Amino acid sequence: MKIHNFSAGPCILPQEVFDRMAQAVLNFNNSGLSLMEISHRRPDAEAVMYNTIQLTKELLNVPDTHEVIFTQGGASLQFVMVPFNMMKLNGGKAAYLDTGVWATKAIEEGKKLGLVDVVASSADKKYSYIPKNYDIPSDADYLHCTSNNTVAGTQMKSFPNSPVPIVCDMSSDIMSKPVDVSKFAVIYGGAQKNMGPAGNAVTIIKKEVLGKTGRDIPTYLNYQVHIDKESAFNTWSVMAIYGAMCNLEWLKSIGGIPEISKRNKAKSELMYSEIDRNGMFRGPVAVEDRSDMNATFVLNDESLKDEFDKMWKEAGIVNLKGHRIVGGYRASMYNALPIESVQVLVDVMKAFEQKFG
Repeated sequence: MKIHNFSAGPCILPQEVFDRMAQAVLNFNNSGLSLMEISHRRPDAEAVMYNTIQLTKELLNVPDTHEVIFTQGGASLQFVMVPFNMMKLNGGKAAYLDTGVWATKAIEEGKKLGLVDVVASSADKKYSYIPKNYDIPSDADYLHCTSNNTVAGTQMKSFPNSPVPIVCDMSSDIMSKPVDVSKFAVIYGGAQKNMGPAGNAVTIIKKEVLGKTGRDIPTYLNYQVHIDKESAFNTWSVMAIYGAMCNLEWLKSIGGIPEISKRNKAKSELMYSEIDRNGMFRGPVAVEDRSDMNATFVLNDESLKDEFDKMWKEAGIVNLKGHRIVGGYRASMYNALPIESVQVLVDVMKAFEQKFG
């Protein structure tokens, strides 16, 4: 039976990426050595990091004003690195938009280094919408936002005209649609959604914003160190970066961001059309703020939960349950998930309606 994996992350990747990674574990570049045992300073290993950075720049049309780095620690470490590199030492202040679990974690880290002004929050309605029409203080060092909220299933469809530099956590929708990188001071994200396997984070940094905080930044947390060392300040996550390179090469081969954006839109439209049509389910998120990556929905009759769970599991669907803190269901539809898998889920929902509706 074919497995249809709706995991929120680490998530599905193209089969050819898994195949290339598996081969590299056994024999990297016909060297007779595993990718996992070679030096990251070998020329062909250095080429992996170089190619991954260049593919990121190419696919996202990163302007020359920005640099791309890869670091360990995932997006969670970026919650700390951002204020260290962007918030002034004395009198530092940052504006944060609170749209969910991960935005809240970023806020908590920011407060450890300076004043944090939460300019808007959707916590009042369990993060089921994206706040709008809020004021951004002009004396803030930056505005931090989260573009896609995997737990609640919301997504920013546009970004504010900010009087201060914008920092954005794009962990779960980077590489899924076009983005104007020039509008951001910093874009960061864990790689384990659309870029590759877990184990690293990508950060895109506008060079002119660095070196202005007056802080003595711990070495590993200093963006400039990683820029100067071309993401090889320390031994980088060899397998994770190789997987990202393979995945980005796959993305380029199918037509890049324009093509994957069309595919992702088709998947989300199919999914949300069924949620709205089917009287057995409802979507808890404001329609205009629905995520194309993570479609959340709940049963109208919770007494039928065991029956629905049995049906989707029998269809080969896995990882459909919602995040443990919100419950319900979450269909994560990242780049590599084929629309055929979404159709299988839709068919199960229809069959469930016919049986119990």
